Amino acid sequence: MWTLRRTSLRLRSQVLNAGPTRASSVNLVPTTWVENETAMHQSREITYARFLAADVLCGMDCASLNFAVGWRELSSQAGASSTKEDDGEVEGGSNDESDADLSDADENDEKLHDELELSDAETDPTKKKSPGRQTQSELFKAIVNAPGLSIDSALNKWVEQGKELSRKEIMLAMRNLRKRKMYGRAFQLFQWLESNKKLEFVESDYASKLDLIAKLRGHQKAEKYIESVPQSFRGELLYRTLLANCASQNNLVATERIFNKMKDLDLPLTSFTCNQLLMLYRKLDKKRIADVLLMMEKENVKPCLFTYRILVDTKGRSNDIAGMEQVLETMKAEGFEPDLQLQAILARHYTSAGLNEKAEAILKEIEGENLKQNQWACATLIRLYADLGKADEVERIWKVCESKPRVDDCLAAVEALGKLKKIEEAEAIFEMASKKWKLNAKNCSVLLTIYANNKMLEKGKDLIKRMSDKGLEIGPLTWNALVKLYIQAGEVEKADSILQKAIQRYGLQPMFSTYMAILEQYAKRGDVHNSEKIFQGMRKSGYTSRLSQFQTLIQAYINAKVPAYGIRERMKADNIFPNKSVASQLLLVEAFKKNAISDLLD
Repeated sequence: MWTLRRTSLRLRSQVLNAGPTRASSVNLVPTTWVENETAMHQSREITYARFLAADVLCGMDCASLNFAVGWRELSSQAGASSTKEDDGEVEGGSNDESDADLSDADENDEKLHDELELSDAETDPTKKKSPGRQTQSELFKAIVNAPGLSIDSALNKWVEQGKELSRKEIMLAMRNLRKRKMYGRAFQLFQWLESNKKLEFVESDYASKLDLIAKLRGHQKAEKYIESVPQSFRGELLYRTLLANCASQNNLVATERIFNKMKDLDLPLTSFTCNQLLMLYRKLDKKRIADVLLMMEKENVKPCLFTYRILVDTKGRSNDIAGMEQVLETMKAEGFEPDLQLQAILARHYTSAGLNEKAEAILKEIEGENLKQNQWACATLIRLYADLGKADEVERIWKVCESKPRVDDCLAAVEALGKLKKIEEAEAIFEMASKKWKLNAKNCSVLLTIYANNKMLEKGKDLIKRMSDKGLEIGPLTWNALVKLYIQAGEVEKADSILQKAIQRYGLQPMFSTYMAILEQYAKRGDVHNSEKIFQGMRKSGYTSRLSQFQTLIQAYINAKVPAYGIRERMKADNIFPNKSVASQLLLVEAFKKNAISDLLD
């Protein structure tokens, strides 16, 4: 029995009172989404042997029950007003940086799933590239330079010239395309290889193609694709890839359905699969983390380093620094040492808790004795020292890499200087980087966010025009920065208009924090109509309801001094339960209902 339970031994005295809390199992059934209303009335009992039913849990030894109760307490604390996040806003907002440290990949869905390294495994599963190093292939260059939207002509020409088209070259090109989020071209490469019979597909190829379909066309198309895959290749890798995509999109219903499908197919339960659930529940329902951990213990699924990253981050986000340190000690006892991402998570939570000395000690560990030899750590150090407000240290680290910087070093310096209110210096480094490299929209969003945070509307508009003139593809990060730019300028209606255009004209799924930024502004005004519009828009975009959404929506009714009829029922239907703060809001808003009735009687 693995030793993570040590983090919860202090709760042993609560064992006898644990029975009535969330019954027993992970309850992997749909709980939200309007379009799946019938699923909400399904039985909540899960027959999966890997999940514990109520009678099984009640009969377990006290130590195991303590383990579960401990994490339930963590979950209940997570919704309290004292926490750094209300209930897990994931994309954007003040907690983006912690999410970024949960993986080695970049933004959005990929950054939460660094374990889905299909392209690395395809070339050589025994080797890992050192941080920041990426070998390019000639095939990749030919694909990138292909004119127009189709890459077929470039691939045909490649073959006609008798150039190498080995599996190694193909997968190296695929990795380069993925690294740059060129999913469309990566998918075309697979299509061309398949139609021209240039590659004998194995399970990892089918999984990689499925991953691209999920990213480009959605999880439903990806699930449909599985039916076309030969039966012998429909294994755990294929389904875990689909599961990871559903989880990265915060789609609770789809994730749990795919998980149960894996159970029905009797596929192996792995730490990767469990990590997808842990990441999803860390954001949407922390109370269920306990169930996943208990399941892992029962099924002898050993946590990996990535598992510990999630657990450390969850404790830190709940302001439980002692618990965070206990998880860290348990991890070390199991033979794991913190990597750069985990060290960054620890440093950020120490900084947020005001424990600056502890944060600085970790930064010294990251730096080591010779930073020039560890230059790959510069970007992380620059950002973390900016969090601490140490401008001198930011400047010192930047000088180490200034003569030969990477793109990420430059962007980290821009971000850090912006945070330190050194706008002109940030602009100078950005201009240098833009001349040295062809920056994409995501890179430009770093400077755009600085303009938004400092209410520099005109400069923000100029940057957007430059991006448009260069033909850069505008993504969720840029829209997020643009929306906040107008909000900071007091133009909420303009921000709302931009959001609606992004959805309607470009078919974009905005970031969660983009919606919340507008919702909060309407709520402050007491604009119930527009608050409800944004709230419903979030549901249509696929975001499952969270406590913070209801909290903000209720505040709109409070500020408007009108009753929110049926709000408790709406929360219950979405399996959302009020914490102390929301309970107080509900009492306030219900008082308006009494006044409204009194007015009618008068």
